[in-house]
Amino acid sequence: MLPLISTVPQTLSPSLSFHFHPFPSSSTPSLSLHIPLKNTLRIRSIDAAQPYDYESHLRTQHLKSQSLKIAILGFGNFGQFLSKTLSRQGHTLLAYSRSDYTDIAKNLGVTFYSNPHDLFESHPEVVILCTSILSTEKVLQTLPFQRLKRSTLIVDVLSVKEFAKNILLKYLPVEFDILCTHPMFGPESGKISWVGLPFVYDKVRIGNEEDRITRVERFLDVFAKEGCRMVEMTCAEHDRYAAGSQFVTHTMGRVLERFGLDSSPINTKGYDTLLDLVENTGGDSFELYYGLFMYNKNAMEQLERLDMAFEAIKKELFGKLHHVYRKQLFGNADEGAEERPKVQKLLHNGAPPSDDVVKQETS
Repeated sequence: MLPLISTVPQTLSPSLSFHFHPFPSSSTPSLSLHIPLKNTLRIRSIDAAQPYDYESHLRTQHLKSQSLKIAILGFGNFGQFLSKTLSRQGHTLLAYSRSDYTDIAKNLGVTFYSNPHDLFESHPEVVILCTSILSTEKVLQTLPFQRLKRSTLIVDVLSVKEFAKNILLKYLPVEFDILCTHPMFGPESGKISWVGLPFVYDKVRIGNEEDRITRVERFLDVFAKEGCRMVEMTCAEHDRYAAGSQFVTHTMGRVLERFGLDSSPINTKGYDTLLDLVENTGGDSFELYYGLFMYNKNAMEQLERLDMAFEAIKKELFGKLHHVYRKQLFGNADEGAEERPKVQKLLHNGAPPSDDVVKQETS
């Protein structure tokens, strides 16, 4: 890069100057040429770090172009959990909640609003619903969506997806984009890293414009950058799988918590796993667990299957116990006798079989 050159009076310049005679005589030594100039040349070097500053400037501009203005509705435990990562990635964050989280929001680099009208007047590009399952519909009925831009992207992170999809389609203006998501982790399971943790999403209603499609991809990229396993599936598929995994997990964790599972000096790895399960599920409110049960139509079936499985195990244990008691009472008298299974058959009208049918089966 060319140096910056300026001409200043000699008397005012404290820098080192070199003087040369333009036409030296033959008697003058070649290495001691001087020329009496009224002005001298002062050389100032441009900062050598400027190329690096330029690269940093380009990087900053790139991050700004990729950043989103995101509003979080419901700044409780999970909303704060998400905001830490969103803020670290350089996104502009706004938040609203019924409780006052001004100080917490300030520490996280989030602008907190006590009124949703004021927040929506800031025109966020993305609005994330971090409300509880039970209160989501009521919240949607009170939000001033008319203050948002008509192309705003609405994202939910509820643990039940068909319910979320239906109420968003019911209450949101048709111009809004809808993205149903479920991070399959929370403040406990995702406190160290999100790498490998599943993130489920369903593009319920996205406009055809290129900028709206790009905005959805930029939002999903938030989780992809953190190493999440991105899983695209319908809301119905999610609820079917979640009832067999998430609801069952929460149920077993709460059963073991009520059971009073405690650590011991001789814990096995399996037992430590159960303790971790109790800890992970115990951090969630009963309201969340009830919402998983109430608003996932597959949850009741899973609860009944758990009950039947427990009863089947009890019967198997008591059956073995009955065999031990019988052996103690009668010794080896029953050994060698083959027990034929006795099957009670019913006719189509529910009546027991006739005597002839019984004789035929026993002959």
